Amino acid sequence: MTEPVSVFIDQFQLNTSPYGATLNFMLTDPTPPSPGSPPKSERQATVRMSLEHMKVMTFILLRSIKSYEAQTGTTIQIPNQMLNSMGISPEDWDACWRRE
Repeated sequence: MTEPVSVFIDQFQLNTSPYGATLNFMLTDPTPPSPGSPPKSERQATVRMSLEHMKVMTFILLRSIKSYEAQTGTTIQIPNQMLNSMGISPEDWDACWRRE
């Protein structure tokens, strides 16, 4: 059996189909891109799973982050610019974190 891989990532790409989900985890090249060019990134890992697994994992991750914030008395802030770049409205973001 191969050794587990431990990587740092700063980007991800999600593809879903009726058959499951594929998550590509990527790392941006530290060299600044040429003006007008998108940043280069290199795929570090790919994880494939069923949609059911992804949905349960999403719930567990959300619950874990909420628990961490409650225990530490902190809120992990996400810049509006980042939400905008992913097409997430502030209203949708707030609604996600208000649900119990």
